[in-house]
Amino acid sequence: MSQGALNYISRRLTVPPAELWGVVTFYHLLSTKPRPPIVAHVCDDIACRIHGGEALCESLEQIMGPPGAHGENGRATAWMRSPCLGQCERAPAALLTVAGERPRTITLAPVEDGTASIVDALRDPPDTTDTRLGARAPDERQRRVSRSVPQVGQAGMRLIGRIGRVDPTSLEAYRASEGYRGLARAVEIGPAAVIAEVVASKLLGRGGAAFPTGRKWDAVAKAEARPHYLVCNADESEPGTFKDRLLMEEDPFALIEGMTVAGYATGCERGYLYLRGEYPLAAERMAGAIAAARAAGLLGADVMGAGFEFDIEIRRGAGAYICGEETALFNSIEGKRGEPRNKPPFPVQVGLFGRPTVVNNVETLVNVPALLREGGAAYGGIGTEGSTGPKLFCVSGEVARPGLYEAPFGITLRQLLDLAGAAPVRAVLLGGAAGVFVGPADLDVPLTFEGTRAIGATLGSGVIMVFGESVDLLDIVRRIAEFFRDESCGQCVPCRVGTVRQEELLARLRARRPLGSDAEEMALLKDLGQVMRDASICGLGQTASSAVESAIFRLSIAGRRA
Repeated sequence: MSQGALNYISRRLTVPPAELWGVVTFYHLLSTKPRPPIVAHVCDDIACRIHGGEALCESLEQIMGPPGAHGENGRATAWMRSPCLGQCERAPAALLTVAGERPRTITLAPVEDGTASIVDALRDPPDTTDTRLGARAPDERQRRVSRSVPQVGQAGMRLIGRIGRVDPTSLEAYRASEGYRGLARAVEIGPAAVIAEVVASKLLGRGGAAFPTGRKWDAVAKAEARPHYLVCNADESEPGTFKDRLLMEEDPFALIEGMTVAGYATGCERGYLYLRGEYPLAAERMAGAIAAARAAGLLGADVMGAGFEFDIEIRRGAGAYICGEETALFNSIEGKRGEPRNKPPFPVQVGLFGRPTVVNNVETLVNVPALLREGGAAYGGIGTEGSTGPKLFCVSGEVARPGLYEAPFGITLRQLLDLAGAAPVRAVLLGGAAGVFVGPADLDVPLTFEGTRAIGATLGSGVIMVFGESVDLLDIVRRIAEFFRDESCGQCVPCRVGTVRQEELLARLRARRPLGSDAEEMALLKDLGQVMRDASICGLGQTASSAVESAIFRLSIAGRRA
C-alpha cells in the first residue's frame, strides 16, 4: 500500500489518514513498505518446526539472504517467516503471494524438496492456488485427499462423509448425497421449530468457547432490533488447526446449507463468511459454491421459493490471529482495526454494524444440516451428556497418519492417537497455542469438554499435536510465547506488555541465564500469567500463558533440553 494509494483512498472514502494508516499497518499480509512482486511466506510455527520448518528457513537465509531480502535470480523475489498457515497435516508449508493486475495466493504444502521447491516457485509461480491440484490423475488427487483425511470412505462419518467421495465443485453431486435435505426440513417445520431442534441437540460451539448454539440462535431470533446478521467465523488461525479449511475445500455446500438454515431460523437476511486470507483454495471453492447456490435459487431474494431472503458475502482476512475473536472480527468486517470490543453488550444484542448477530464457526454450522436430517434429540444422543454430537480433531506432529479425524465425543486421547499412529509420546498439546500440554499419564482422558476440564486442560478447537522425545519442548514453548507476542493487538496493557515479558523470560530460561534464581523466574512467570488472565480484554491475553505454564509446571521442562 503506497503512500499515494493511501492518500487517494483517504480522500475517496473521507477516512482520516491516521485511521487508514492504523488499519493497514494492523494486518501481516499488508505492507506500507515496498515488497517484491513475489513473496514466499515460510511457516516456522509448531507443526512445521517439528518437520523441518526452522531448518528450511535457515537454508533459505543462506541462499537468499535474511527474510525480506531481494533475490538474485533475475526477478525481484523475497521470503518471509510466517506463523502457522493452517497446513499442519502437510508440514512443512509455505504460502506464495504474487502481485499484479490479478493477484494470486498459492499454497505450497508439503515443501518436500526443501529450498529448491520454494526457489523454483519464486522463479515460476504455479498457475493453481494449491499445489495439490497440479496432479491431474484422479487416483493421485484421491491419494492427496486421503493424506489429509485418513478416514476417507469409512462408513458412519457425518461431517466428513462426502470428502473424497463427492465432487466439492458440483452442486448436483452435493444434492445427490443428502445435500439440502436439512434446509428443506427447516422450511417445512419453520424457524421456531428449527431452533427447538438445535436446542434439543445440545450442540455446543466448536470454535473453542463451547457456548450453546441453540441459546445463541434463540436470543438473536427474539431480538427486536433489525436487521439481524449472521457471521461465519472461518478465520482459523489457531496453530495446529486445519479442520475448517478442509471442510471449506472439500465440502463447501455443506457450510452454505448450514449458514442458510441459521439465517432462516434467526431472521438474518445476510450472512458474512470471514475467511482467512491464507486459505486460497478454500476461498476459490467457497466463491464457486456460493455462485452456484445463488444461480440455483438456494441463495438470494426467495430461497427455495419459500419466501425468505438470505445471501452470503465473503470477506477475506489479511493475516491477524486476533480476528478469530468475534468482536475483533466485526471490527475487521466494518473496515476498522481488528481489535476486540468490551463485553457487554454481547453480539446477540449489539454485534456487526451494531445489530443483533449470530456468530458460529465453520464446524458448528456444518453440523446443522445433519442435525436436522436426523432430529435434534437423536443427534443429542451421540457422544456424552455434556458433549453431544460428532467432533473433528486436527491431529499433527509426530504421528504416522496426521490429518483430520471425526469421532463421537468421548473417544479417549489414547484411542485417537492409536488411529493416527502416534510414536511413543512425551507430550501432547491440546487446543493449540491457547491450549494446554498434557503428558503420558493423561492419555486416557475422554476427549469431551467436561473430560478435559477435569484434568485442567481444554479441548479448544480440536487440536491434538504430538511431541516425542526428539523435540526440544522448551524451544516449542518459546515459539508459542513469540506467537502471542506478535499476535497481540496491543489494545490492553496486560496482554501487550505481558506477552513480551513472557517471551523474554523463556528466552532467558532457554539460554540458562535467569534473572536471579530459577525459582524467582518461575514465580514471575506465574504472576505474569495471572495478570494476563485477570485483566486482558479478550481471550488472546487470557490464554496466552496457558500452554507455557502447563509445559513449565505440569511437564517440568524448564531445566530439560532434548
